Amino acid sequence: TTTTTTTTTSTEDEIVQSCGIESANEGKSCLVEHSINKDMKGPVMVYYEIENFYQNHREYYTSRDDAQLLGSLTQSSLAASECSPLNKLGNITLNPCGLIANTFFNDVITFLPNNEQTTNNVQMIEDGIAWQSDLEYRYRQPDGFKSEECDDCANCVCESPDWSCNQPYVDPRDGKCYRYFYPNDDTTHYLYETYPMISPIKGVTDEHFVVWMRVASFPKFRKLYGYFENDFKEGDTVTFRIENNWQVKRFKGSKSLVITTTSRYGGKSDRLGDCFIVIGGCCLFAAAFFAVKHIFKPRSLGDEKYLKYKVE
Repeated sequence: TTTTTTTTTSTEDEIVQSCGIESANEGKSCLVEHSINKDMKGPVMVYYEIENFYQNHREYYTSRDDAQLLGSLTQSSLAASECSPLNKLGNITLNPCGLIANTFFNDVITFLPNNEQTTNNVQMIEDGIAWQSDLEYRYRQPDGFKSEECDDCANCVCESPDWSCNQPYVDPRDGKCYRYFYPNDDTTHYLYETYPMISPIKGVTDEHFVVWMRVASFPKFRKLYGYFENDFKEGDTVTFRIENNWQVKRFKGSKSLVITTTSRYGGKSDRLGDCFIVIGGCCLFAAAFFAVKHIFKPRSLGDEKYLKYKVE
């Protein structure tokens, strides 16, 4: 299957005028429409694409504390120096610390289905976008964190010292209420406090955050935001509401929204995967040839006929 990428219905100037921001965290909301130019079979991926942002810079990709991301409340001097200058703000500890975590892509992209898409239950799925190994082995809530779903939102009370929340968290997806406890809350600034779009129940295990933390190799890169399991036909229109918070003007970059399918190997093109298969097949054939040769006509160890002497 070859990949298919959509084009944006609105012009670039229209999008910049309606959605552009001058400073970070403005929360400016706008609508972006994509027109499907070819039939697309699910899964259909939704990526955000960033250009001229160097996640591969050494000072950037080492600026993290892996033990802290795994829940540790203590920090080594090496981790503190690598996270600097985004390790502490005065007497307040940043958790998570470092440049990667504190430049998180915090635009909020929401799919707005039309009547037909609502009838067909078309929805953008935002779970399952991160590597499962990352979720299992690299990210955990801080040691001592706990949360509890309340039976009734009206009676869901955050009482100290059992709970650190000022008010219960209401999940916008299902309306359920939760109360939670974060250790050292008075002296620590946690992820959900920096980025309100991240649930305090998920924290560093939020999949959008986990995707961002896996740094890109090149200054122009795409990261998965969500996907559709439904098919789209040529001429369909897909509409998104963008809450614009992530500012690109300071580093003279750009950001785009991309809807595309993937190849049978998971990437944008079949060529690299085909190349690997051909090379692997050649290596396998060579290994089989030499194995058969060794079985039926092995070379004797220490055979003098293979020795050659230089005659002066």
